[in-house]
Amino acid sequence: MENSETKVNVALGYTLNLGNFQSLRIDIGVEDSLRSEEHVGDAFNRVYDFVEQKLIAKIQEAKTEVEE
Repeated sequence: MENSETKVNVALGYTLNLGNFQSLRIDIGVEDSLRSEEHVGDAFNRVYDFVEQKLIAKIQEAKTEVEE
């Protein structure tokens, strides 16, 4: 199933324990179209890597804000 209509969707989440029975949930998702000459697996890996990098950055940002 590889054509110009093919889309890949990746959503990742992380729950940060703030202590005292509180937590912060961060969810990030992206949907993108298959690019020309790209296989579905390659598109998935590209989108997954992007979402993972963004999630890690937001987790670090949230941890910094909580520590302040």
